[in-house]
Amino acid sequence: MTRHQLVHQSIRIHVDDAYLEGDLHVPPSPVGMVLFAHGSGSSRLSPRNNYVAARLQENGIGTLLIDLLTADEDRDFSIRFDIELLTLRLAAAVNWIRLNEDIQSHALGLFGASTGAAAALQLAAFYRQGQDDGIAAVVSRGGRPDLASQEALQTIVAPTLLIVGGEDRSVISLNEQAYVLMRCEKRLQIIPGATHLFEESGALEKVSELAVSWFLRYLASPTLPNQKIAR
Repeated sequence: MTRHQLVHQSIRIHVDDAYLEGDLHVPPSPVGMVLFAHGSGSSRLSPRNNYVAARLQENGIGTLLIDLLTADEDRDFSIRFDIELLTLRLAAAVNWIRLNEDIQSHALGLFGASTGAAAALQLAAFYRQGQDDGIAAVVSRGGRPDLASQEALQTIVAPTLLIVGGEDRSVISLNEQAYVLMRCEKRLQIIPGATHLFEESGALEKVSELAVSWFLRYLASPTLPNQKIAR
């Protein structure tokens, strides 16, 4: 991999007895990397997350979209809401990035959707507890931050943006509950007229605009510690 070519490759990460499938995109001379944590019933093929990822790539940010569950696991509804498992799988993806010499030095952000947002917040909080600020920023799209532990919400230091559709009223309330507990730099952005999947005209474009702006602002650190996450 060189700094002057666009890299797109499929990857597999071995975690315990599972293999996680992922898609890596690295633009020339990236300003940072963003790891996507998909929500329940979604995957690396999510058209919404891929749309956001493409906008990030256009702005010089590398992306890794990865399935946190295998196909068999995803059929089990209870596993979809196993936040601890999702967090451990997300940690394995971070470890993979930190061991990849071509991208390990770039600032790292997390983009979470639905239950994936809870896993992203818990992982970011882990870094704080481990005295390691390796997560530079977090963005949640229609996320369930309320499913993260209270300790994680109160501990996280990474600047966090919560994006919710204005018509997704129950999720707005859940985001507000989590937002109150968070002590980091934070912002709750409600997109008027948007529902949970942001399928309305212009809604996903607004999500992308907000995410690009947030990550460009905080993915500024030129190097980060190459430290594996202990389980």
